[in-house]
Amino acid sequence: MKDVIDVMELQREKSRRSTIVDYRQLDFMQGFSPALFIFECGKKLNAQPLTVAAAAVIMHRFFKEVDHSSYDQYLIASSALYLAGKVKDDPLKIRDIINVAHNTLHRGSNPLEIGDEYWNMRDAIVQAELLIMRVLKFEVNIVHPHKFMLHYLKSLEGWLGKDSWEKIPVAKLAASFLQDFHLDSAVLDYLPQHIAVACISLSLQCYGVQLPLMEDLDDEAWYAVFVKDLQKEQHWEIMEKIMEIFNKEEH
Repeated sequence: MKDVIDVMELQREKSRRSTIVDYRQLDFMQGFSPALFIFECGKKLNAQPLTVAAAAVIMHRFFKEVDHSSYDQYLIASSALYLAGKVKDDPLKIRDIINVAHNTLHRGSNPLEIGDEYWNMRDAIVQAELLIMRVLKFEVNIVHPHKFMLHYLKSLEGWLGKDSWEKIPVAKLAASFLQDFHLDSAVLDYLPQHIAVACISLSLQCYGVQLPLMEDLDDEAWYAVFVKDLQKEQHWEIMEKIMEIFNKEEH
């Protein structure tokens, strides 16, 4: 298995890449995730992190149930953002979503005038929202790993001590891993508390952090304090899934 320390270099390499993506040249069927489009639009819309995560999960769940080739991936992604804003009580104005989505797909374009193209896109987003709800059987409430991660990180801060904790940005890197994992539909395959543990564990290993009183125990034993049902094999499987994201080509 690839050395987990290398993930930090992969993240740095990813951050150095151009942020300008021509989404029209990307192929969903060849491994591209429309969640990247959701992330960019969500950032431009100043959406809350949980809203963006919810939109990605909704989009992944939808495409898990349907034939990918039958739907416009960016229309579904835009509608997922619109729906997630409602679910998370973070209302995103549909006009803003339309203009941001259009400009993200057509770089440098002006905001759409109120005309046929605007109203067609607006109607399409609303209709797609209803379609998503029907496909998901109106089950759009999501239990996120974020709240588990926050609890676990707070406990680890007390475990390591405040001084040591502030010197090493474990929490920041773990949160970054969690965000990146939402690019992959594999985020649907695991319990949220297990995902939270895997992101923290990967961060600890990247920084070479050894928890106090754990020197003579299995490296995996620390998370048994938080979760009792996470097997070592699945723990590493989730970490490998996260690391695989950095090896996927986005262009």
